[in-house]
Amino acid sequence: MQAAIEAIAHEAGELALSHFHKLASVPVESKGHLDLVTAADKEVEALVTSRLRVAFPDDGIFGEEGNAVEGTSGRTWVIDPIDGTFNFVRGGDQWAVSIGLYEDGAPTFGVINVPVRKQLVVGGEGVPTSINGVPLALAKGFDRSRASTGVGFHPAIPTDDRLQMLRFVIDDARMVFRCCGSATLSLLEVATGEVDGYIGMGESSWDLMAAMPILTQLGFGSTIDWSTSTLASKFKFACGKPEFLELVSPAVPRGALITHMG
Repeated sequence: MQAAIEAIAHEAGELALSHFHKLASVPVESKGHLDLVTAADKEVEALVTSRLRVAFPDDGIFGEEGNAVEGTSGRTWVIDPIDGTFNFVRGGDQWAVSIGLYEDGAPTFGVINVPVRKQLVVGGEGVPTSINGVPLALAKGFDRSRASTGVGFHPAIPTDDRLQMLRFVIDDARMVFRCCGSATLSLLEVATGEVDGYIGMGESSWDLMAAMPILTQLGFGSTIDWSTSTLASKFKFACGKPEFLELVSPAVPRGALITHMG
């Protein structure tokens, strides 16, 4: 399974990269204010869907751009063809192809391709987390004196809610924050130790499905309760070291969901 998904992710990344190198001619549409979709997103998702249907014909598929296949195996592949589309269309490198496996009601395996950086990240149950085949170190201790978190807000999250979260991060938790515009890349920053955790508001299952099992293998936890959510849920969650999750628990309780967007 791992080799097959890695091959699909690599092919998808090459397709996305071919569009990236000719951005001036890539059609861009809007799903909402600052929420973009390109021809590259649609073509990459179609490619991944077709490859998955051949490799795993009994499995379901759930994609950000609308591809959906009912499976019979109890397993579903969740696709984000380009996570960080805004960065993509602006010519930045913080975007990725994300393919995660949802099984028995939870994410169990993921592969992330970051094409511009030439990084292939893989991890999950029985698969140690690695980048380009090099194992990543397990989560280390939490130093409050230099605590840092990634943050991500869906464009439809009200401004007051965003400001409330940022005030909590700055004043109550007393952390610095960074926002890269891609949940997948932000979660990889947790994996590599660049930040202690990540707080997301309005994220979808396709933003998280590959990254979460990758992080779990390194000893990171999250506030997501998969037993009370679905693939269609919008999440308000934190992910990181245990000490980080305890610190942010007043603002990000376990099992929180976004019930209204915009």
